[in-house]
Amino acid sequence: MSNRKRGFVAAAAALTVAISTLALALAAQDVPGVTPTEILLGGTHPYSGPAAAYAPIGKGALAYFAYVNDHGGVYGRKIVYEDKDDGYNPAQTLQIVRQFVEQDHVFAIFDSLGTPSNVAIRQYLNDNHVPQLFVATGATTFGADYKKYPYTIGWQPNYHDEATIFGKYLLSTRPGAKVGVLYQNDDYGEDLLGGLTSSLGQKSNMILKTASYEVTDPDVTSQIESLKASGADTVFIFATPKFAIQALVTISKLSWKPLVFLNSVSASQTIMRIATKVGGPAATNGVISAVYVKDPSDPLWAKDDGMKLYQQIMAKYLPGADASDVNYLYGMGVAYTMVDVLKKAGKDLTRARLMQAVLHLHESPNPFVLPGIVVSVTPTDRFPMREEELMRYDAGSWNPFGGLISSRY
Repeated sequence: MSNRKRGFVAAAAALTVAISTLALALAAQDVPGVTPTEILLGGTHPYSGPAAAYAPIGKGALAYFAYVNDHGGVYGRKIVYEDKDDGYNPAQTLQIVRQFVEQDHVFAIFDSLGTPSNVAIRQYLNDNHVPQLFVATGATTFGADYKKYPYTIGWQPNYHDEATIFGKYLLSTRPGAKVGVLYQNDDYGEDLLGGLTSSLGQKSNMILKTASYEVTDPDVTSQIESLKASGADTVFIFATPKFAIQALVTISKLSWKPLVFLNSVSASQTIMRIATKVGGPAATNGVISAVYVKDPSDPLWAKDDGMKLYQQIMAKYLPGADASDVNYLYGMGVAYTMVDVLKKAGKDLTRARLMQAVLHLHESPNPFVLPGIVVSVTPTDRFPMREEELMRYDAGSWNPFGGLISSRY
């Protein structure tokens, strides 16, 4: 080839690259939160307040995004995640999210935590066609009400399903149980209570007593005392970490020995260690919960590739943090799914393409989720995960048993 032809080919190639880059830049100008080099996401977590034990979720997500950015990002774009403290206060959540949308022009809201908080922002985000993705709550409404709120979706197994799994296990093992329930007085707690009640069916009269609490309450001592007085021999704790710890410790201090079921959102190793330290081993031994992500405190996963990745990310991006806290791993797991859908949405990123990727998600495996669980979404099934495994706490560790259980059975 002559030098003249080589020069022409090189010039043509350079022009093609320039046109492609310009097209990408012009397209990105029309998409809030997307530039040729960045994708801006917004989110809220309770870094303070009554649910501050969930703060590691946001930190875990940030760490995973940092890892992805250090490995090239998503089609060359780095993920910028603005994660702010809402104190588990829905009014504060709405104020922050309005700023994200109207001033910061984020591409999407990702993994905001809490049922009341996500309910508070859902209508606003859907009215403005802003994706509200993988909310950190298992409230059933975020999967069931998709026709009214098409831009909203959860990630973890929903609370109704989890309580259904608990109820079916109880019926099969203790059909004569006398049940007491502690629950948070909002959509979160009522969702779990509703799932338990419906799963018991004609035997719902097994529930002798329910006791609710407000997130502003100082403690739940009186509620636990009322459940004991009812004659219950089985207790369900549908509570966020602060109150779950209080409930476990109070049960122990009352020298009461019911079978205890604890919802998964309060079953981290960190929470169990605190309850054990304050209330003694009797506060936690024998407690049953459910799990859908790998437990970083369990030696079972020591040689697992996903756990090795988790430990690697923790060591580099969160040195000194308690790597045994499953909330960090949860944050990485949901961030992994977010990166997955961003990749599936393609280089010419828009909110519409992002939602199409979400609605056709079939993620297997997610390295942080239990083997066998597929994170799956279709246009008519907006519940990404429907399976969990029961586990029992004994001698300082969780011990899974029985294999994966689907709420559909």
